[in-house]
Amino acid sequence: MCDEMTEAENAAWLRNKGLNRRDFATMSAGMAALSLMPGCTTATEVTGPATLSRTVTIDTPDGKADAFFVYPAKGKHPAVIMWPDIAGLRDAYIRMGTRLATAGFAVLVVNQYYRSSPAPIMGSLMEWRTPEGREKLQPMIAKISPAGTIADAGAFVAWLDGQKEVDTKKRIGSCGYCMGGPFTVRTAFANPSRVGAAASFHGAGLAGDSPDAPSKLMAQTKAAYLIAIAQNDDERAPDEKTALRAAADAAGRPAEIEVYQAQHGWCTVDAPIYDREQAEKAWGRMLALFAANL
Repeated sequence: MCDEMTEAENAAWLRNKGLNRRDFATMSAGMAALSLMPGCTTATEVTGPATLSRTVTIDTPDGKADAFFVYPAKGKHPAVIMWPDIAGLRDAYIRMGTRLATAGFAVLVVNQYYRSSPAPIMGSLMEWRTPEGREKLQPMIAKISPAGTIADAGAFVAWLDGQKEVDTKKRIGSCGYCMGGPFTVRTAFANPSRVGAAASFHGAGLAGDSPDAPSKLMAQTKAAYLIAIAQNDDERAPDEKTALRAAADAAGRPAEIEVYQAQHGWCTVDAPIYDREQAEKAWGRMLALFAANL
């Protein structure tokens, strides 16, 4: 998960690669900028059919949530709810959502912090890594609860089913990064009849003993799962993958659970620890999951 221990682990990993924080911050900022420039090639390069997009507002039990909705310019398509990492909805996730739309999906990239502020909360993940960024986010994070996320997900699914760009004959998918990882399971729990697949990338807190832990909710879902775990998260909690495997098997839910040879945050293009090769592998597995289950 994204916390001070993860930061220390990632810093040590960077030192082993011969980079210091300043070197990597510079490289990360450059990569984030590159990812947003038309014609530049990154792991989130947008190619394929033309897309359209709009900023939307969705009524939830806790207020009005803002989100970015992007979809192929023609036809109806299966929907996907994308939950950003701890730094929230921003340019990096707009690009990632747009790339997913070019693969044939109507994608809703949500602002999980809508209770506190409209997006963007931060310009990049690097802002979270500053003392000021953490001070800004901590009270916003405190306003997000498992029950609130489930209610949000239910509202998002209902909203998507009312959009002309969404093929309601197809089931809905969800993907989430970092703190958004467990939100994907809660999305499947919120509306089991509609949500057919959930993909978590370097997700935090997926297994636990509390009744609302994602691993405990799997039995009440009808989704197939992709759970991609960072190597340093696995080193810290080596039993979590085993617990998730047992939970999925007990629930009778198909689940691909794998530890990737990459650090926490590797899938997000503006993350300092972004790993193109492993991010592309994870992206491909997500597309395969959605193709088989939506």
